[in-house]
Order: sequence, then structure tokens, then C-alpha cells
Amino acid sequence: MAMPTLIYCAGGNRLFAQIAIDAGYQFGSQLPNTVYHPVWFADQDWKQPNRAAYMASLAQQRPVMASVLDWEIEDQLIEVLDWAEEAAQYVERVMLIPKIIGRISQLPRRIGGADVVLGFSVPTRYGGTAVPSWEFEGWPVHLLGGSPHAQQRIAHYMNVVSADGNMANLMATQRCQYWMPGNGDDPKNRYWPHLRGWMNRDAPAEAFRRSCHNIMAAWRALAESNTAST
Repeated sequence: MAMPTLIYCAGGNRLFAQIAIDAGYQFGSQLPNTVYHPVWFADQDWKQPNRAAYMASLAQQRPVMASVLDWEIEDQLIEVLDWAEEAAQYVERVMLIPKIIGRISQLPRRIGGADVVLGFSVPTRYGGTAVPSWEFEGWPVHLLGGSPHAQQRIAHYMNVVSADGNMANLMATQRCQYWMPGNGDDPKNRYWPHLRGWMNRDAPAEAFRRSCHNIMAAWRALAESNTAST
């Protein structure tokens, strides 16, 4: 297993974006938005898709990877692939996000000269894809959301090439907690200990910084372990 590309997606938070980039993350953002860093991964507004504005922004930003419309209903595939064909002019990888069971075999491996990566929404209590994980076998996969430890478990049986998620951001800003690889000192939540001894406005940033470094180190260790065992 190669080390996946980890992506921080939050275009409006310049401080946290820089912390993540300094830790080795790539930058991602929903487009079109104002961004302050080179965009590695672009996502479109799935609630209010605006194809013309999105493609114009891709043409300007030229990210490595971009998502297109989720494939949510059977007869939507033609539209999804049409978006992908246009987006492929500006990127190296197009992310298709299949949400229909038993249909991944209909997807191309390349489109418009760009490689195809499949997006897998990591199951959480708030949702996740209904498509079973084994249907993604043999495909390069991008993990969408979920906790860092859930993502790392999935990497044992999927070809994970990249991953994003905002849980570390939320835990830092809302609870001043940071991620550890299951060895925190809180018996109720060993993955998210509280930051102790910080009682000022810098505490959320410090919690996020620790999460970024710990998550990056855990992924590196997993990749090295898998490489050594093959």
C-alpha cells in the first residue's frame, strides 16, 4: 500500500489550511469559492450544482483531482459522465461517486484522458454510501468523510489513494479535542483526548495541529507496515 494523499477541505479557514499543509496535507475546496492556496482537489456544490461556474473554476485552478455529480439514480449516468468528460480537460483524475448498488462495472477506467477514481462515502451515524465496499475492489478509491480510524480500517481492504474529512476540524473547534491512534488517556474516547493546559484562543489551532500530525503519522505507519508485509 502506498501512502495515500491526505486532503484538507475548508477553503475559508486560512489558518487551519496552513496548519494542514505544513503537516503534509494537500488543499481541497468546493469551487467556485475564494481560495488562498493551490487547489489539489476540487468539489462541486452537490446541493446546488452549477456546471458552468464549476467548469470555469476548474479551468482556472487546474487541480489534480475533481469530483462531479454523484451518481444517485439509474438514468443519471449519462449526465454524470458528460460532466466528467468536460472536467477531464482540466484535471489528472476525475472522481466518480457511485451510490447505486451493483452498477460500478458500468463505469470507465479513464475518461477524456483523465484517470477515474471512485469516491466512497465512509459510513457514519449521519449516513454514508449504501454501495457495499467489496464492489470497489480493484479500483483506486478516495475516502469521503468519516473518522481517521474508520478510514484507516477501510484501507486494509480497499486501494485507498486519497482521503479527506473534516472531523478533526470539528473536534478541534467545537470541543478542543485532537486525534490519537487509539491510545488516548480518556477511557471513554481513546481516539479524541482533550487538549489540557491550554486555556486561550490558540487552543483549537493547537488541537488541530496535533490531529494533523498524528493522522499523517498513522497513515505513514500503516503504509510502511503493509509494504513490509508484502
